[in-house]
Amino acid sequence: MDQSDAPCSSTGPRFAVARELLQAALEDLSQEQLKRFRHKLRDVGSDGRSIPWGRLERADATELAEQLAQFYGPEPALEVARKTLKRADARDVAAQLQEQRLQRLGPGPAALLSVSEYKKKYREHVLQRHARVKERNARSVKITKRFTKLLIAPESAAPSEEPEPQRARRSDTHTFNRLFRGDEEGRRPLTVVLQGPAGIGKTMAAKKILYDWAAGKLYQEQVDFAFFLPCGELLERPGTRSLADLILDQCPDRGAPLRRMLAQPERLLFILDGADELPAPGGPEAAPCTDPFEAASGARVLGALLNKALLPSALLLVTTRAAAPGRLQGRLCSPQCAEVRGFSDKDKKKYFYKFFGNERRAERAYRFVKENETLFALCFVPFVCWIVCTVLHQQLELGRDLSRTSKTTTSVYLLFVASVLSSAPAADRPRVQGDLRKLCRLARGGVLERRAQFAEEELEQLELRDSKVQTQFFSKKERPGVLETEVTYQFLDQSFQEFLAALSYLLEDESVPGTAAGGVGTLLRGDAQPHSHLVLTTRFLFGLLSAERMGDIQRHFGCRVSERVKQEALRWVQGQGCPGAAPEVTEGAKGLEDTEEPEEEEEEEPNYSLELLYCLYETQEDAFVRQALSSLPELALQRVRFSRMDVAVLSYCVRCCHSGQALRLSSCRLVATQEKKKKSLRKRLQASLGGSSSQATAKQLPASLLHPLFQAMTDPLCRLSSLTLSHCKLPDAVCRDLSEALRAAPMLTELSLLHNGLSEAGLRMLSEGLAWPQCQVQTFRVQLSGPQRGLQYLVPMLRESPALTTLDLSGCQLPAPMVTYLCAVLQHPGCSLQTLSLASVELSEESLQELRAAKRAKPNLVIAHPALDGHPEPPKELSSIF
Repeated sequence: MDQSDAPCSSTGPRFAVARELLQAALEDLSQEQLKRFRHKLRDVGSDGRSIPWGRLERADATELAEQLAQFYGPEPALEVARKTLKRADARDVAAQLQEQRLQRLGPGPAALLSVSEYKKKYREHVLQRHARVKERNARSVKITKRFTKLLIAPESAAPSEEPEPQRARRSDTHTFNRLFRGDEEGRRPLTVVLQGPAGIGKTMAAKKILYDWAAGKLYQEQVDFAFFLPCGELLERPGTRSLADLILDQCPDRGAPLRRMLAQPERLLFILDGADELPAPGGPEAAPCTDPFEAASGARVLGALLNKALLPSALLLVTTRAAAPGRLQGRLCSPQCAEVRGFSDKDKKKYFYKFFGNERRAERAYRFVKENETLFALCFVPFVCWIVCTVLHQQLELGRDLSRTSKTTTSVYLLFVASVLSSAPAADRPRVQGDLRKLCRLARGGVLERRAQFAEEELEQLELRDSKVQTQFFSKKERPGVLETEVTYQFLDQSFQEFLAALSYLLEDESVPGTAAGGVGTLLRGDAQPHSHLVLTTRFLFGLLSAERMGDIQRHFGCRVSERVKQEALRWVQGQGCPGAAPEVTEGAKGLEDTEEPEEEEEEEPNYSLELLYCLYETQEDAFVRQALSSLPELALQRVRFSRMDVAVLSYCVRCCHSGQALRLSSCRLVATQEKKKKSLRKRLQASLGGSSSQATAKQLPASLLHPLFQAMTDPLCRLSSLTLSHCKLPDAVCRDLSEALRAAPMLTELSLLHNGLSEAGLRMLSEGLAWPQCQVQTFRVQLSGPQRGLQYLVPMLRESPALTTLDLSGCQLPAPMVTYLCAVLQHPGCSLQTLSLASVELSEESLQELRAAKRAKPNLVIAHPALDGHPEPPKELSSIF
């Protein structure tokens, strides 16, 4: 039977009464009337929904009564039958049915409710249905008591080491209401995207928004009906369904005034949870679905909602993983994006207290985690926080504490698996280990097939049903089926399924030749696709490859983990070369228009090079990372809107760079609008004070987003030799932190700053760093647009820099006085410069004469300029005319 026609529950006294009344009425009809009734019933149903003709054609009175009650629900079925009887010229039977219904069931079927009356009924239904949410371990808790506020930042907010209140708002009613707030011109966004990494709390936030709407706290003047559509679950349902079917599935009965509800689509809110699960449009799915009553695949219906082909004026709230908006961007119509950043430090503490309930235990657990700096930082992710609390709760029950620091998500997830194994009695442990192996294989099959729902039969075949691992790792879902309730299972969280899938590769039986390496090779080759759904699984795999994690797995599972998987992963990284390398910028080829930050739309594609670094970061094994990076001469990232986690990942990998390695960041976003406003305020304050020294300015600046990266460059083990920042719009704080790094970076010999919109203060601070006695930079390239007063700080630096031998000012504008100053410095005894490049620099004849004089004064100095290259030296007796 088609899912779209799934019957409602056939239990309860009202259902039995309705079926009895229907059967009695239909048995009063003649054969001709019954035939006519069947035909009329085929044509019109409640709000356009009709029972398929195949079920009606040969049905007798008893079967028809059953079909009506099952399909429409008890009271709506009676109303449909009454209207159809009248149209079939059986008005006396229709009147008798109405009389019997009033006597047995009372007046007012749901189908006769007005939209405003049904809205009240629907809100009450939503409040009851979503009042409780299931914990990861299937414990049901009240959403109002469990929900802990999350930090939600608008797209333009600046990332930081820890999200701050002024940059990210806590998810209270006011913050949720702001999501659909109009702009200065009164235009309201129709699509809002909540994005964030796995486990960050997007689904819980979406459910809380639905609950708060039903409670009358949100969107009261905007939304009459709100519907929660879990994309992953709907995509896995077989058969076809219309949007009308999906709406009715959310309603308390099938008698909703659907057509009247759909007549005002601007009053509807659809919450699409997990939209990154939707496949890319193509083939048959590419044809737009524009009719809400058209039955189609889940992908086509949800995709049509997403791209506004269906109900274009309806409101959409979309949740998606952070890497997915680029793939969705082409399908969304003018979306307003917000980032879910997880818990603030304050809300981490609140979560602990809500989880434990017992204040003494909560305080003890929280104090322990807070003292573990790395673990405390990871707890900004709600799912990780839940795992940590669960493990701590188990260990506190046993009088223990956490045994080791956990630096990555992988290690925290493995800690949870270990806690399940260690809590099993010694006699049962071998069975639990075997069940976990089966579970990992099941997770792996689901990930590769893009499947998150598992049938009860699948667990029974693996002998996992009602086992310890089923209760610990699965949540159970029940929904009405055709003949009986359908039961499906899904993992605690999609990210946990991906973790267990990765773990399966290390639990392969080594005795089977080629099994492990071949299997992981298939995973890694699949992850080479830019939008691969295997990205997180691959990250987890690398996290499990460290010697420490492999030792943990061997100890907990009582097996030897093959090194072949690790070697296969290493070869895969080394075979990547440098994907996505940024193109070299031609000297002088860029103009003033290229100094602007890249448009928002341009920074949407997931960055494969950055994802590769995430995989290496997850290992936390320096030797492995150095070996992996040895085949990559350059780390190139372009069009990345850096988050604090991105910087942490890049910093770790830079610390492991080998000798001669280069880092290039092109068109990356390193600062947001708020910081720009703060910078302009600082400028006004400095101007009002008559200017200030660079030291005073530097002290006033907060640490920049790239501060951890520059700190990594100063690590004695860091061998990074070249850094290029191109078209990145460097704020003063970045210049200050880079200047500090230049004084201590042990191997950095080449620095290129190309079209970054450097301010005068920024260039001054950089010049101070380059002039520092311990600075190792030998080659400095800078491309500036427009006249730059900051050059007055760069030029005198040449007298002091002990290492600088090459200065490239190609494309810069050098006024005549600046050239005069430059030539004087070049002839200073303390200047070690050997090469000066001035390609694409417009110079007056007077300036050219001064440069020639400087060249004569220092014969070993090379000055590259078209008007000087190959120019014959004038005779000594004529030198005065030059």
